[in-house]
Amino acid sequence: MDYFRAFIIGGTICVIGQILMDTTKLTPAHILVLFVTSGAVLTALGIYEPIVKFGGAGATVPLPGFGYALAKGAIKYTKEQGILGAFTGGVHGTAGGIAGAIFFGYIMAVIFTPKSKK
Repeated sequence: MDYFRAFIIGGTICVIGQILMDTTKLTPAHILVLFVTSGAVLTALGIYEPIVKFGGAGATVPLPGFGYALAKGAIKYTKEQGILGAFTGGVHGTAGGIAGAIFFGYIMAVIFTPKSKK
């Protein structure tokens, strides 16, 4: 049942992204920023946490999940360290994902020849 709930939540997030791409003039970069920001805002409002509890990886792996992790880390470290934690907490919460993205992005750039679009 966990897989089904993750599929439903993750699929719904993907459908929303596809609808935005098909019906608006937003670029993929705009949608990326919109999703990450909405994940952070929904976390701050207490709305995204129930979605994560229901959907698991279906809610934490897509882009709003990155905003969720940033906001969750900032909230946690703000309670522990004060205002400085608001700036450093997001990095603590997402450091593993950021490091992985940089590492694997570098490996792919070394293995494959990057080409610009014409």
